[in-house]
Amino acid sequence: MKSFSVTSAAVALAAVLSGPMALAQSPAGTATFNVRFMSPETALKAAQATLASCRAQGFQVAVAVVDRMGLPQVLLRDRFAGPHTVDMAINKAWTAASFRRNTGELGNETQAGRPMSGIRDLPRVIAAGGGVPIDEAGTLFGAIGVSGGPGGEADESCARAGIKAVADELSF
Repeated sequence: MKSFSVTSAAVALAAVLSGPMALAQSPAGTATFNVRFMSPETALKAAQATLASCRAQGFQVAVAVVDRMGLPQVLLRDRFAGPHTVDMAINKAWTAASFRRNTGELGNETQAGRPMSGIRDLPRVIAAGGGVPIDEAGTLFGAIGVSGGPGGEADESCARAGIKAVADELSF
């Protein structure tokens, strides 16, 4: 029974989060709307820049880049990054794309006793730093998730380097 309620909550949350986006992009009365996605090449460039930033700081990490729907486009794992970093990076990126916010901020907003604390009970939600949305000029393209650095702030700094590397390509 609990899995049904969690699934129902996830579906309802997805509808709430995607509804305003669809309305904002679609003039009233039209049957379709356009959506922009990153190319695999752009996602790879972002992942490589993220990995390079972490390496320069001495971190062995996994980097995941997901599209705007949270589906993985690229995954890179450095040679000594722990096995847990793969799933963690993917889920951090998924969380950042799904909630359209940094996972570190989400972690602060979902502490025990806070109004949004129940979000942590949803499957795949990672409320720890290292997931950053790729948002350019108000358009969500996806997110980068990093796992393996010495804390969420370190992971996030690497992700920001990856976003910076592709920002000009995503601007119009």
